Amino acid sequence: MKYIIVLIVIASFASIIYGFSLKEEQVDLSHKFIGGGVVGLFLVAMPLFLIKESKGKKMKDYMLTEENIRKMNAKEKENTDNQ
Repeated sequence: MKYIIVLIVIASFASIIYGFSLKEEQVDLSHKFIGGGVVGLFLVAMPLFLIKESKGKKMKDYMLTEENIRKMNAKEKENTDNQ
C-alpha cells in the first residue's frame, strides 16, 4: 500500500509539472494535466494515506471530550509541579 501511495504522489507531481511545462498553444491540454495531478493528490493519494495511517487507532483518543480535558489538565499540573 505504501508503494502505491508513493507512486500516485510521484505521478501526480509529474503530471502537474508537465502541465506547467507545456507550450502556450496547448492551454487546454495543460489544464487537464494540472487538474489530473491535483485530483490524484487530493482525492486519491491523501485519502489512501489517511486510511493507511489511521488503521488501528481509536478516534476517541483524538477527540476533545470531558475525559480527555481532565487528563490534559492533570498532565499539565503534574508538569508544573515537577518544574
